[in-house]
Amino acid sequence: MRLVVDLNRCQGYAQCAFLAPEVFTMHGEESLVYSPWAGDEHREKAARAVAACPVQAITADGLADPADAPAGAGRVASDAR
Repeated sequence: MRLVVDLNRCQGYAQCAFLAPEVFTMHGEESLVYSPWAGDEHREKAARAVAACPVQAITADGLADPADAPAGAGRVASDAR
């Protein structure tokens, strides 16, 4: 799964880092660091992180079936604070 975070939208809420710490981490209080590629073993957590972003700053390509993904997954999701 390919992930893209719009760092201009991200507000540092850190919901993504809480839900998928293998993929997203906070560096300091407001700086997000992430892996642009989530392997199959992290797919479900990454999809939940995309859906949980309050400012819709995260997009994910490669979700198997949008009907199987959590609500909001696969679209731009809000940033973590």
